[in-house]
Amino acid sequence: MKQLEVQIMGQSYLLRCPENGDARLLEAVSKVDEAMCKIRDAGKIKARDRIAVLAALNLAFELPDRSASSLPAQAEAQPLTPVAPETEAPSPQLGALLQRLDAALAHDTRPL
Repeated sequence: MKQLEVQIMGQSYLLRCPENGDARLLEAVSKVDEAMCKIRDAGKIKARDRIAVLAALNLAFELPDRSASSLPAQAEAQPLTPVAPETEAPSPQLGALLQRLDAALAHDTRPL
């Protein structure tokens, strides 16, 4: 296995890559970086971990579209966005837990 250093949202990552897999890995990195930067640039979400989760969900959501040749280009697909915590939490306990989690993650300076 070889290693490649890549950048995603300005952060460097050293990734292992199978032989002859450079092009596929770099294409995947490009898609992830583009998806994460798009969410970040929208300005609604600042936490890198939340941006990463939403980008992963958006990319996974688009997978069936990519395999279906009869559908139009994926550019029309609407990206997923998080629901406000007030409408997201079905109970006060879950809402409080989500607020504590957001507060804890806001102070986390470790890169993803």
